[in-house]
Amino acid sequence: MKKYTMYFLTLFMLLSLTPLQSKAEPTAILKERTKKVESEEAKILLARLDAIKAMDKSEMTRSEKKELRKEVRTIKSNLADLGSGVYLSAGGIIIILLILILLL
Repeated sequence: MKKYTMYFLTLFMLLSLTPLQSKAEPTAILKERTKKVESEEAKILLARLDAIKAMDKSEMTRSEKKELRKEVRTIKSNLADLGSGVYLSAGGIIIILLILILLL
């Protein structure tokens, strides 16, 4: 029983204290990594997005603007698919830690 209380106390302390590094400003290296796009397909899609943003939309008809909005949505969804990764929420991490504690 003492073992479990120590585990929970340790877990509580780890989750309640925030590291000082989290309040620091991001470094230039991290900013460069976020801007870096790996694939050529993603670069093409980003170039198309920039071209659409630079267009003069004041002389377009309503249907042309609608088509552009649809194209922007599809490009953004394609970019999200290309940059897919595994994201864990805070609740997910807590559940994983609890399962690991119970298994150990």
